[in-house]
Amino acid sequence: MITTDLAPGSPCWLDLGAPDVRAAAAFYGAVLGWDFASMGEGGDMEGGMFRKDGKTVAGLGKLSEEGARPAWMIYYTVTDADATTRAVEDAGGTVRVPPRDLGEWGRMAQYTDPAGGQFAAWQPGRRTGFELADEPGSLSWTELYTSDAAAARQFYGAVLGWEFSDMEMPGGGGTYTLVTPAGLPEDRMQGGLMQVREEDLSPANGRAYWHPVFAVADCDAAVDAVTGNGGSVRTGPVDAEGVGRLAVCLDPSGADFVVLTPSSAS
Repeated sequence: MITTDLAPGSPCWLDLGAPDVRAAAAFYGAVLGWDFASMGEGGDMEGGMFRKDGKTVAGLGKLSEEGARPAWMIYYTVTDADATTRAVEDAGGTVRVPPRDLGEWGRMAQYTDPAGGQFAAWQPGRRTGFELADEPGSLSWTELYTSDAAAARQFYGAVLGWEFSDMEMPGGGGTYTLVTPAGLPEDRMQGGLMQVREEDLSPANGRAYWHPVFAVADCDAAVDAVTGNGGSVRTGPVDAEGVGRLAVCLDPSGADFVVLTPSSAS
């Protein structure tokens, strides 16, 4: 499970780069019950924070990188962003955004793994990360689709110190690798990675990609909200044994995410 204690190697933040900030704010408000607070002067809709029940859960900003696709960026807690950057380079990844200070809030950097998966690091200052996790309307899991699961394990193990365990998917669906931050018990599993077919990487033009899984109280109602507000569904809703009811969705600009009603809440 993902918690808000934000131990090293665990997800601590995520933000969305969207071509239309106002439209994205309205969409996720309808689907996940989020409120949006603009950080621009005079209500400028260039970016801001999503909140659920008064607690900050994610960020939203204007997509400005030329050629970039709308997507969620997941940040992981690190103790030293500069050391993490060196580890990324040593392991064959690339640096998209070098370490930089964001005032007194913390220090961040963004990277690309060798298969193209983009992720980020956050060295906390005054802001440690999101204030709500593993509850309806917040991040409950992270997932990497990649063309080479073995290489991904080696890379992220070297960079973020993750520990891994494998499970076989039902019906011969392949192997799913579970991710736990170093030194933490199995109940702190935070995500997974899976080797998939080339066509499954189409949202990222054949490159590996991360997507967030958001907990929801009712998966089917969330899917209705997705399609009723201009989004679409790639897979589901389906029941996954021991996991819950889930659907893989796209927002109106094409950013992918998953909604999940866990088994315990089904």
